[in-house]
Amino acid sequence: MNIFRNIPIRPRWSYGLCECGKDFCTCCLTCLLPCVTFGRIAEIVDEGKHSCCCMGCGYCCLALFQFQWLLACFYREKLRSKYGLPDEPCCDCCVHFFCEPCALCQEHAELKSRGLDPAKGYAKSQIFPPRFPSMFR
Repeated sequence: MNIFRNIPIRPRWSYGLCECGKDFCTCCLTCLLPCVTFGRIAEIVDEGKHSCCCMGCGYCCLALFQFQWLLACFYREKLRSKYGLPDEPCCDCCVHFFCEPCALCQEHAELKSRGLDPAKGYAKSQIFPPRFPSMFR
């Protein structure tokens, strides 16, 4: 008899907040151009409703006044809601305010671990079955 059978399993982040060094390319991109990483994340989270370029430009405009973390915080919350992830290690706004690059790397890695490729954009990262089955199988 399994006594843990009725305990629900809570989803967890695939990577910790400070594990951004595991994906060197994303880490470098985020440190140099966080607007690109954010735009990629936002396009996937919004399911293609807004383009990477559009969201990246919005992020840059807010960065001029040091308010980009507010937009990124909103998208982190959307990502967490979509996948049922906990708000760890603290609330979304604190994570983005105090550790913006690490938060963006963590979100990017989370999407990649779920089989999505933020670098390709929403439409190309989706897995579609072939249109026409092969006749000669």
